[in-house]
Amino acid sequence: MLVLVKANILVLGCGGRNNALKALPIRKLFVESGLEAGRSLKNEKVDGVISVWDLPDAPAGKFLRNLRLAKPYLPIVVVVDAGNIQQEIAARSIGPTAVVSSDVDDDIFRKTVVEVLKLNNTEEIQKLCAIADDESHRV
Repeated sequence: MLVLVKANILVLGCGGRNNALKALPIRKLFVESGLEAGRSLKNEKVDGVISVWDLPDAPAGKFLRNLRLAKPYLPIVVVVDAGNIQQEIAARSIGPTAVVSSDVDDDIFRKTVVEVLKLNNTEEIQKLCAIADDESHRV
């Protein structure tokens, strides 16, 4: 099986967005806490981060604030609670590459990730990745 991977992406607390990311040429490293994310960043080559603002062990964007200071070049997509203006303002203040609301539909979420990671979102790549995804789920 051929799998084309253009980026390794650390995904924090966004497990429900797996379908939106499914047909993209990325390797997804799903974690649920800032502690797990820190370990992944230490042990893996990470090309970008997609994270909810509030993590169980790092409320109020603590993990993302520290990440931005430690790795200012790393593309970050922050997912904020729908309708929470204070959270969006706080998230934008750390200088992420993009901020999206938790209620944004999967197409817009996917397009945002593609733009942020410069994945050259072509239909051919998506078809190849969809086929590879489909093959990996067969038993």
